Amino acid sequence: MKKTPKNFFIGNAEVIANNSKLTAKSRQSIYIARAKNTIDAYESDWNDFCDWCEYHNVSSFPALPETIINYINDLADNAKANTVSRRISALTENFDAAGIKDNPCRFPIVKNALRGIKRMKGTMQHGKMPILFDDIKEMMNCLEGNELQQARDKAILLIGFYGAMRRSELAGLDVEDLRFTRLGLLITLRKSKTDQYDQGQQIGIPFVADKEVCGVTALRQWLQLSGITTGPVFRGFTRSHTIRKTRISDKSIALIVKQYAGLVGMDPKDYGAHSLRHGFATSAAQHHVEERQIMHQTRHKSQAIVRRYIDEADSLIDNPIFKITGDK
Repeated sequence: MKKTPKNFFIGNAEVIANNSKLTAKSRQSIYIARAKNTIDAYESDWNDFCDWCEYHNVSSFPALPETIINYINDLADNAKANTVSRRISALTENFDAAGIKDNPCRFPIVKNALRGIKRMKGTMQHGKMPILFDDIKEMMNCLEGNELQQARDKAILLIGFYGAMRRSELAGLDVEDLRFTRLGLLITLRKSKTDQYDQGQQIGIPFVADKEVCGVTALRQWLQLSGITTGPVFRGFTRSHTIRKTRISDKSIALIVKQYAGLVGMDPKDYGAHSLRHGFATSAAQHHVEERQIMHQTRHKSQAIVRRYIDEADSLIDNPIFKITGDK
């Protein structure tokens, strides 16, 4: 059983349970305020801070603002600026959860130090390269394996692209989440990274005229060939090439994307499952789809991220070089 680090208060059920001023209903709302994955990430970040403090023989709880600053500067030697910001957020949340009146992370000197680190390192993230619609069409000509594997891989690539889905969302799909209609497919995401309150999100994928790149047709074909009528939609295969009963892992989704990226001549290390989601947003931006429509399909909460995809597309479409060379 995993041991909770000392002085970690985020999501601490014991602290909440011992608060006699809260009703049972109120306690329950606090218990589920954060997703388990978020709490686990905060716990890991807090552990790292405590280990650093122990090594340098300084107090982690309570902590001085100067301790926080020294810690993040050491962290910045091998971490990106965005990682440092996330670590600060975790420490801030834990000190707040502990009820510390003068949270050391909120001191102006700490904020200035973080600002300085961002200026020195920059905040640009180098994520996976996008797989664009033209790449997807090329991948449809490179499907590998027997008929079943080809059907599964085709459905994964097309649904992942059109649905702008994360690998965990693809791996987590059940047949019960699908509703085929006369116009296409409605997918209900029961849990998602941007749906922390588990309200569910819906994705619409319409039929497209070209059946070779129609995600709805591809998914129907996979379900018909596999005989899957309930439970996990996407599954792995045994060594004898029979379909497993358990769902495919999100890591396997990434490996499938890398496999087909390599088959069309791209470097697999530059691509992953996120390349489908990134590629949809970039392809939509290339075709001048409105930002609002892109965000509706991708379920992005941050306009800044979507605008980055739009800027990325614009830099290659509306580039002044074309006017100089007369290509457009």
